[in-house]
Amino acid sequence: MKGLDGIQGPVYVGTGCVFNRQALYGYGPPSMPSLSKSSSSSCSWCGCCSCCCPGKKAPKDPSELYRDAKREELDAAIFNLREIDNYDDYERSMLISQRSFEKTFGLSSVFIESTIMENGGVAESANPSTLIKEAIHVISCGYEEKTEWGKEIGWIYGSVTEDILTGFKMHCRGWRSIYCMPLRPAFKGSAPINLSDRLHQVLRWALGSVEIFLSRHCPLWYGFGGGRLKWLQRMAYINTIVYPFTSLPLIAYCTLPAICLLTGKFIIPTLSNLASVLFLGLFLSIIVTAVLELRWSGVSIEDLWRNEQFWVIGGVSAHLFAVFQGFLKMLAGIDTNFTVTAKAAEDAEFGELYIVKWTTLLIPPTTLLIINMVGVVAGFSDALNKGYEAWGPLFGKVFFSFWVILHLYPFLKGLMGRQNRTPTIVVLWSVLLASVFSLVWVRINPFINTVDSTTVAQTCTSIDC
Repeated sequence: MKGLDGIQGPVYVGTGCVFNRQALYGYGPPSMPSLSKSSSSSCSWCGCCSCCCPGKKAPKDPSELYRDAKREELDAAIFNLREIDNYDDYERSMLISQRSFEKTFGLSSVFIESTIMENGGVAESANPSTLIKEAIHVISCGYEEKTEWGKEIGWIYGSVTEDILTGFKMHCRGWRSIYCMPLRPAFKGSAPINLSDRLHQVLRWALGSVEIFLSRHCPLWYGFGGGRLKWLQRMAYINTIVYPFTSLPLIAYCTLPAICLLTGKFIIPTLSNLASVLFLGLFLSIIVTAVLELRWSGVSIEDLWRNEQFWVIGGVSAHLFAVFQGFLKMLAGIDTNFTVTAKAAEDAEFGELYIVKWTTLLIPPTTLLIINMVGVVAGFSDALNKGYEAWGPLFGKVFFSFWVILHLYPFLKGLMGRQNRTPTIVVLWSVLLASVFSLVWVRINPFINTVDSTTVAQTCTSIDC
């Protein structure tokens, strides 16, 4: 988040963000021909407790400017944004009629007046007796029909993670955001502490990213027309929508160690000296990068390791489900209902910490745990039968399985809970899937060459002749 300050600012992530009204109303940012030291007190879109400060001249009185605009509307039926508060200083050239305002913001004239004022509110000439009726009209469910609400202004619809989509649209219009982390927290919120609720929250975030990836607002192809979104900022948004797809190779990497132990094969071939040096260099570069990130961000090694563990847990469960649900929803039209995240209450802060709730998200990581544990047992049994020569290759295979188990260990602790009680259906489904997978793999046995030895002998004989 902090690193994006050098581009166009951090991504809007929902909690702890403040906005400029003009950014939410779909307007572009004011141009800045020159910035003086004395003109840095005003703010544009604020993301993540952030603000950006373009210079402005002293604004005119909003009611006076609106009366001028209305007078011009009676003469020409249109008025120029350059003559509305905040826009005459930056030479706005786009003309918007009253009908366009109504199509964009709705049929409330009082609300339309507030959108063209710098600080919002209502005009001084507004009749107080009609304000309640206007407020009820604006908050009604049907007010936004046939308007631009949810499409170009306000929070953008089309994804359960509307925050990412809304911030992306703002950055495409040229707005900037700034990261701000005061010593005293500016915002406080609650978060789920239960394992099942936490996974459902991760599922919701990942599903929203997949929905954006499969929509017209995908950063891979949206926002090229205006040219206001920088390439590095676009890369940051691409990273926020493609991460659920890493669950597919992650599932493969977490399954392969168990396959090697069950079949006696190894996923890594014999490496040459050059390949070993390259692999070691890549491994060391990853470690150095992690150390530099720790020093820069001030995060402890324990926090980094916990984050790595939960990334694997969420990747093999919530992210995997999000990919399939996203494709079903966007391509097949099958809408998937998401569960609203349950948050911990203050009076029972840790009341549900050890309660295990049934959810299908628990099945894939539990299956991977069982497969790898069975693989470790099978590997040691095979080494005992074959003698000391099999112990060398065994340690390499067991290392990868233990690495998977270590990453899933917090999930195992959370699954067992304080009272060592696991939902029976989770265990049954996991054992069933692990057994079926093992039997299918043994039946296929892809590492064994299926060519008939007689055919090979005849081929060799014909070659000798």
